[in-house]
Amino acid sequence: MRKAIEHGLDLVEVAAAADPPVCRIMDFDKYRYELSKKQKEAKKKQTVVETKEIKFRPKTEEHDLNFKIKQIKKFLQQKNKVKVTMRFRGREIVYAQTIGLEAMRKIADLLREDCVIQQEPVMEGRQLVMFVGPK
Repeated sequence: MRKAIEHGLDLVEVAAAADPPVCRIMDFDKYRYELSKKQKEAKKKQTVVETKEIKFRPKTEEHDLNFKIKQIKKFLQQKNKVKVTMRFRGREIVYAQTIGLEAMRKIADLLREDCVIQQEPVMEGRQLVMFVGPK
């Protein structure tokens, strides 16, 4: 403590669990400032991956399907994951294993060169869900 006071610095406990506890003489305010600078720099370099969602219906027409696939490709170019959802309403649920899976496979085939299929189509309640991510 005396040495730290003589030099006008702080005595900082580095490892409290050690026996005996380890302390360091340093300027604590300067240390905190440098630590916050490093954290800000690390935060700038990290990339945030968002999950976008595109919804279809089993009777979505060809043109609308192509338009939505174009949107998916745009999201993938922005390095976002995409959740492709096909919602079945009312009696449409009967077509989930036929028309629904066929449409999802078609979408997956059209996107194969642009993305990685992270999760194959799976039924979640009344929805058929597939996740795709950027290459």
